[in-house]
Amino acid sequence: MPRRVFLHIGTPKSGTTYLQEKLALNRDAIARQGLLYPETRGGNHFEAALDLIEERWAGQREVARGQWPALVAEVRKAPRDALVSHEILAAATPAQVASAMAAFRDAEVHLVLTARDLGRQLPAEWQERLKHRGRRSFANFLKHVTAARRTNPELWFWRVQAIPDVLTRWGNGLPPDRVHVVTVPPADAPRELLWQRFASVVGLDPDAAYVESTDFNQSLGIVETAVIRRVNRLLVGKGVPREIYVAVVREVIARNTLARRPDQVRATLPEPLWPFVEEVTAEWHEWLVGAGVDVVGDLADLEPRRPDYTDGTWIHPDHPPEAEVADAALEALAAVIQDLTPAPGSESPVRRLTSRLLRG
Repeated sequence: MPRRVFLHIGTPKSGTTYLQEKLALNRDAIARQGLLYPETRGGNHFEAALDLIEERWAGQREVARGQWPALVAEVRKAPRDALVSHEILAAATPAQVASAMAAFRDAEVHLVLTARDLGRQLPAEWQERLKHRGRRSFANFLKHVTAARRTNPELWFWRVQAIPDVLTRWGNGLPPDRVHVVTVPPADAPRELLWQRFASVVGLDPDAAYVESTDFNQSLGIVETAVIRRVNRLLVGKGVPREIYVAVVREVIARNTLARRPDQVRATLPEPLWPFVEEVTAEWHEWLVGAGVDVVGDLADLEPRRPDYTDGTWIHPDHPPEAEVADAALEALAAVIQDLTPAPGSESPVRRLTSRLLRG
């Protein structure tokens, strides 16, 4: 059993993809520093986390069965510190948390929570739901979220984003100095600052030479998001399998095409919602200070930044310019056609999937 086990439990949309990709790219380098980031059949800890929290996840629950015990076994064999990281762990129930903690009862367990300001998390989570076939408008999403309870929540958003609730479930019984909240720097800060903060918590040299991650799970602009949402609405009832949707919509269209368009206008909250966001943020700030947990970074990073509504540039995410949406949709269509006939030796998500289906 390792000396320390770090459980990075979320939150979603707080730079987790970037951190996990960087950890995976540098497994050997961080192992030389005494930290195990376990290898898995999927390359990350998603299946293990899904197995623990027992969510259906579009039929992936059965695929993931047995992966949490397998990951635990790898960690328990390690003679050095170990790190488990996936953001959906934030959704674990108290019983699931107790099970996870029992698995590592012989080690010194540390919780790590990366946290980003709520003003950015709300649009980001809405968009992430759209990448998983969601069809809800931004206005409807916000109405749904603001009406839901934040303590002992049932709604997924608050299960994984309500910082006091997540840390109460996971931190029960742990001393505050073993609960680390890493704040995500503002959007205009250097990206490596998040890595430096995270690395310092898990015992890595923040300034060592590492292979840099290029996978940021890049957000889309309001125009590009509208394309995905409208595609999802058109696909309802068409029987498109998950693997086809992931390969074509999520990879070719969203990640490889729309996310790379220049000069995107990001979704921001409508002006009437800011008092709610600021009130919730103040509650969380007070809770974190009172709990005495280890804050790595600055709690000021969690303060939401209102956009300037007086200059006339704010656009409601549900109503982007139609001509621009049409242009983006045509780019997406062209990308799918091109992906069907890629250059020799290229990595084509659609062609890989087609070949696998034909073989199987």
